[in-house]
Amino acid sequence: MNLIKQYDNLYHAAIDSIENDTYETDSLINSLCDKRLGITLIIRPSQQVKSNIQTFLKALKEFDSSQYFYPNSDIHITIMSIISCYDGFNLNKICISDYVNLVKKSLQNIEAFNLHFKGVTASKAGIMIQGFPEKEILNNLRDQLRNNFKNSSLEQSLDKRYAIQTAHATVVRFRHELKNKMGVLKTLQEYKNHDFGIFTVHELEFVFNDWCLRKQKTKILEKFSI
Repeated sequence: MNLIKQYDNLYHAAIDSIENDTYETDSLINSLCDKRLGITLIIRPSQQVKSNIQTFLKALKEFDSSQYFYPNSDIHITIMSIISCYDGFNLNKICISDYVNLVKKSLQNIEAFNLHFKGVTASKAGIMIQGFPEKEILNNLRDQLRNNFKNSSLEQSLDKRYAIQTAHATVVRFRHELKNKMGVLKTLQEYKNHDFGIFTVHELEFVFNDWCLRKQKTKILEKFSI
């Protein structure tokens, strides 16, 4: 299934869930009891793209500012959740250098590529910007990560929740009941095909993170240039 179709399916399912009040809220987002931590390989968008995203978020806040909106410092694209966030994980459980070396191995023959952010989609739990990577470079990297971690003895949870295939950035998470769902739906429709810009991926970050990759709870373990 191509990316446009995947994003479109997600969008229509999410719109139905919002209209029917079957969307999901995350009460742990601002809880001091949220101990969900993991390690992730990510991409950071350019400043210009993030500024364009904030214009969209400002429009959404006009109708409901009570949700969790990602600041520029936290916006990212997940390449792969190496260890998906769970309560109780900490860095003392792993040898970081083993993971860094395996990621380096997976990056062999991977070159810089462009990523186009165009349009919005959503899920039952939040709102996302649609990302379209150039060529098959991102898919090839993910396949190499899967193969290398599968053949290792390192703790990992690649594709445990779902096999990641998109290149989206989550920018809003629902943490309360929507105050003005019709206004939110209207804004989503207005930005359905909005062009947020193109940037070139030259660098990847390997991070220790919480559920939302908040800056204050994220530790960069390694940066990789491609």
